[in-house]
Amino acid sequence: MVLNWIWIGFFIIAFVIAVIKLVFWGDFDVFPAMMDSTFSSSKTAFEISLGLTGVLSLWLGIMKIGEKGGVVNVLAKLLSPIFTKLFPDIPKGHPVTGSIFMNIAANMLGLDNAATPLGLKAMEQLQDLNQKKDTASNPMIMFLVLNTSGLTLIPISILVYRAQMGAAQPTDIFIPILLATFFSTLSGIIITSFFQKINLLNKTMLLTLGGAALVVATVIWGFGQMDSILMNKVSTSAANIMLMLIIIAFILAGVRKKINVYDAFIEGAKEGFTTAVRIIPYLVAILVGIGVFRASGAMDMLIDGVKYGVEACGGNTDFVGALPTALMKPLSGSGARGMMVDAMTTYGADSFVGRLSCIFQGSTDTTFYILAVYFGSVGIVKTRHAVACGLLADLAGIIAAIAIAYLFFG
Repeated sequence: MVLNWIWIGFFIIAFVIAVIKLVFWGDFDVFPAMMDSTFSSSKTAFEISLGLTGVLSLWLGIMKIGEKGGVVNVLAKLLSPIFTKLFPDIPKGHPVTGSIFMNIAANMLGLDNAATPLGLKAMEQLQDLNQKKDTASNPMIMFLVLNTSGLTLIPISILVYRAQMGAAQPTDIFIPILLATFFSTLSGIIITSFFQKINLLNKTMLLTLGGAALVVATVIWGFGQMDSILMNKVSTSAANIMLMLIIIAFILAGVRKKINVYDAFIEGAKEGFTTAVRIIPYLVAILVGIGVFRASGAMDMLIDGVKYGVEACGGNTDFVGALPTALMKPLSGSGARGMMVDAMTTYGADSFVGRLSCIFQGSTDTTFYILAVYFGSVGIVKTRHAVACGLLADLAGIIAAIAIAYLFFG
């Protein structure tokens, strides 16, 4: 519903501004520019979707190998002590733990389409445990905040989009996204735990969160000692090494389990083609809407307004061009994806704005969409503190993304 009104707003606002420019400023080029943008944006959307097919098939195939090879089960056992602390109301050993982990794992790998079905399954199981069927339980809210905070270890789709848009090193935003999404998720956990009176001051959580914070602090300190050229080289190399290690680990796990690794890959890869085809209409819709909005001059007015405000406060305005992606992300994943692509198209994939828009896209998730879909699937109408926790985690991710982008690319 929210995206529906946003999409309508793109066209209505663009039309009103275009009429004003035509009538009062004598701009006869604005309407031809808007119509030209509809055709060019449609073509761009199809080309991007077509280019996604191969890489989506690759990674969904690798994911299927990992699933059948037992990697997911091993990780679930390792994370069990942490889950029991974050979800104290879930009985130990309940099947929902596996569903929650599978959903979070898919999100970590940036596989949004795989994460949603797993998330809906987890919500159904959480609803079975819920005593008040119309009211969100504590485990439901913690689960959704972990989703909306967008914890991403491997932002596959973003790397693919950067490659499609001609980035010299598509993986150079890997480490920045990892850092930004960590701060978003950590903030979400702390904020939600405060609302739910969950004690994080125990050995398990202190070691987990403290250890993760120490690793992130070490990464930030280490990269802070490098110049921008060396930083990009090391970041890109580390990202590619990690991605390759994951592929090898999944394959070896499949060999150890004595499964047919090739057949497992093919089974998962078939889903990649279906997924790529499925997103074409959504991408066409949002890119056309954004294209018309930009061609009318509305986008420039919005950015100039924010830029003026930041300048008036004495701040650096390099980040302003990427803000549309950050503002859209809590409302719509496809909308934010469209804004990200639009930023890379307008400013360049390797520009500061282009890179920051990618970090925004990877640092948080679609808070309102996730709340609407997940709660709606089980009939929850009283969301309690879910929206507040989700949006505060988003804000932390946005602030972290801007700071990290200046550290790496500023």
